[in-house]
Amino acid sequence: MTPGKKLQGLVAATITPMTPDGQINLSVIRQYVDYLVSEQNVKNVFVNGTTGEGLSLNIQERKQLAEEWVCQGKDKLDHVIIHVGALSLPESQELARHAAAIGASGIAVIAPFFFKPTNKDELIAFLQQVASEAPAVPFYYYHIPPLTGVKVCVEELLDGIKEQIPTFQGVKFSDTDLLDLAQCINKNEREQFAFLYGVDEQLLSALAIGADGAVGSTYNYLGQKTNLMLQAFAKPDLVLARKYQFLTGEFLNFVIKLGFGVAQTKAVMTFVSGIPMGPPRLPLVDASEDFIVKAKAKLDSIVWPDGD
Repeated sequence: MTPGKKLQGLVAATITPMTPDGQINLSVIRQYVDYLVSEQNVKNVFVNGTTGEGLSLNIQERKQLAEEWVCQGKDKLDHVIIHVGALSLPESQELARHAAAIGASGIAVIAPFFFKPTNKDELIAFLQQVASEAPAVPFYYYHIPPLTGVKVCVEELLDGIKEQIPTFQGVKFSDTDLLDLAQCINKNEREQFAFLYGVDEQLLSALAIGADGAVGSTYNYLGQKTNLMLQAFAKPDLVLARKYQFLTGEFLNFVIKLGFGVAQTKAVMTFVSGIPMGPPRLPLVDASEDFIVKAKAKLDSIVWPDGD
């Protein structure tokens, strides 16, 4: 991993591989790291988040996964960000201490979503109590109001946040409110915060207003294509960048209509990479064979601008 390097570009929201009987499968993480680096050109990961079923795992499982990703990512990955959010403050603090002890590049925290913070001050109080347990580790807020129901605007949250959370480095912004994201970027250029967008099918729009990169599940298996989109945008060749974004959207629009979530993402990653991701944990249920057949056919049918 690369200490001090700004988190930018693509970050794969990692899947948690499981055995057929529902136990975490640490044995494939090394292969997973090598696949991301060599096949997808993705060198940053976000572990134990939504895609990783982090909130469905117990504390010990989350620690084991964090340790394995940090261990296997050594000298291969630039950043291993560990999501340490939990409904219980002591559990979140324990996970933060653990992430610091094993040498994670950063930690991220989702807003508590059963007993919810109702305003900025309540949310920051929770985040601060977690961040303070890892005082030398970069801290990121994971903003995903469609799942948490916590709708505190990030623009409002950022006002004065460095005074309360000195390790604060940026936001995983998983919401479609591009106005809020734009205001954050516009007002915080001097702070050099990282803004990573989390809605894969709208990434190009976020890049246009200044996002530093993205955290998402599709970068596990479409990372190479999305990197080509980033390169086209940087040139700038917006016509080519739009082609990549439209084709990613075409695939996602197709699978969303079939029913697309973590279980289906596991199935797609399995057939694209050849690495067995296994079933999800209840209450999620396995992707159907019908979904797998249709999703694979759709992905195979897409003709990308680079000829694949």
